[in-house]
Amino acid sequence: MLGLMIALPSTLYAGSDKTSEAKTESTIDERKAIRKGNKLYEDKRYAEAEVEYKRALQYNPNSDIANYNLALSYLRQGGSSDPKDSNSPVNQASQILRNVVKTAHDKGLASRAYYNLGNIAFNQQNYSESIEMYKDALRRNPDDDQARQNLRLAQKKQQEQQQQDQNQDKNQDKDKQNKDQNQNNDDNKENKDKNRQDQQNQQNKPNQNKPQDRQQGGMSDSNVQQILKAMQDAEKGTQQKVNAAKIKEEQNNRKRTGNQW
Repeated sequence: MLGLMIALPSTLYAGSDKTSEAKTESTIDERKAIRKGNKLYEDKRYAEAEVEYKRALQYNPNSDIANYNLALSYLRQGGSSDPKDSNSPVNQASQILRNVVKTAHDKGLASRAYYNLGNIAFNQQNYSESIEMYKDALRRNPDDDQARQNLRLAQKKQQEQQQQDQNQDKNQDKDKQNKDQNQNNDDNKENKDKNRQDQQNQQNKPNQNKPQDRQQGGMSDSNVQQILKAMQDAEKGTQQKVNAAKIKEEQNNRKRTGNQW
């Protein structure tokens, strides 16, 4: 059953249909079927009413009254309001009403058809379309207070929907910014960790400029240094011996000179 959030489908239409003014046998049978369908509809026997309205359309396929009342019987039977479900009674009713507003000679009937199209669009949360339908209903019947009330309700719902969409967009933008910020933080952390690891690796890496013991080609650097020091010490010792010998020789020379005096 269609859960209408606003007024239920407007009442059945029983006015004169200009397409059937001639009192022929077929139009009499058509009117009988419509009246029988209306009685069943008022007794809430909507599926049976549907049968009678279809019978009336067999006598006069162009009957706007029979089509309009058939659409109302579909709406009362409810079903899915998904626009993609073409077999839904609600969507079948919508298609019939769209044809009625195109062909109806009676402005009152056209106004009611637009009114119910507005109700269908409203319950599908298509508020922009429902607003246009209610406006069309009021253009044909400015005294329809129910259409005016539903128009204001649809406009309010549209504003709420737009505000909700704006808030959702803001939340999505905020989530994206947070995600980007978190990604940047992760990248920065990864770079810091990499730099720290590089520094540790650099510290642990041997310094190529620092003298190290090498065994290539024979002696190591430390052995060479030891040999050089030993040679320097030996040379120093030799020089000290030479100097001592010179001093001794000079002393001997002085003694000999003294003896001559």
